[in-house]
Amino acid sequence: MLAVTGTTQTWQVGDVKVTRIVEMEIAGGTKFILPTATREACLEHGWMQPHFMDEQGNLIMSIHALVIDTGARRIIVDTCIGNDKERNIPSWSNLQTSFLEDLAKAGYPRESIDTVMCTHLHVDHVGWNTMLVDGNWVPTFVNARYLLAEKEWRHWDANEDEKVYGSVLADSVRPVVEAGLVDLVSENHKVCDEVWLEPTPGHTPGHVSVHIQSGSNEALITGDCIHHPCQMTCTDWCSSADSDQAQGQQTRETLLEKYVDTNVLIIGTHFATPTAGHVKRLAQGSYWLDVGDR
Repeated sequence: MLAVTGTTQTWQVGDVKVTRIVEMEIAGGTKFILPTATREACLEHGWMQPHFMDEQGNLIMSIHALVIDTGARRIIVDTCIGNDKERNIPSWSNLQTSFLEDLAKAGYPRESIDTVMCTHLHVDHVGWNTMLVDGNWVPTFVNARYLLAEKEWRHWDANEDEKVYGSVLADSVRPVVEAGLVDLVSENHKVCDEVWLEPTPGHTPGHVSVHIQSGSNEALITGDCIHHPCQMTCTDWCSSADSDQAQGQQTRETLLEKYVDTNVLIIGTHFATPTAGHVKRLAQGSYWLDVGDR
């Protein structure tokens, strides 16, 4: 398994800058999340090489946060896994990464973030909501409001023991709720003039994607309605973590058809470098991601 950490990318969407802060990027080890995406099956889709699949058919995925800088607002979307947290996946447990230092080097010290937006409340999207200080989990982004889709929060709050998920809520979500930093919002909430949410349910009940528009330029941060670009070509390759796979597939197909052959930049929440591109039609009901180098 190849792992890369500590890299950044930026995109300009009109007057809005989007910056990717990578916690880890790996090749291989994705069978648990996309069980249908075997090496043999993936190798049939050569367009994914070299960015999203290696020569052996191993998928390459990234865990990263995305900072949306409008000039007036600094919004971080999804906060990865976090340090010091015991997790069921060994490679995600008790991490000691340079994420906060990398965030600051990119020009965004944690104190400067005014909004945290979690597309959903899975373990690899909420971790840096908090940090360990003197044995306690405290909010990382002390000057920010944390926005959670109300439907998403209500689901997990009522199902804390589901899939042994209670520890994630306890160390990464409840501390910011208890600190009074959380705003529960609708799935189409407008964060500011340039940024709003789009409901993309199926992976979780209240899952959202994040739409950015500045002038005639647009981008969409997917969240996990599309875990990996292979799901653009094979829309029926559902994630083992989907709460409703049928709804997740329908959401994915609707989104891809909506944005195919448009100028909307698709920024994948788990897409490996170069992470962003435009949806193109491969065949009826089948798509691929054009990252502009072919």
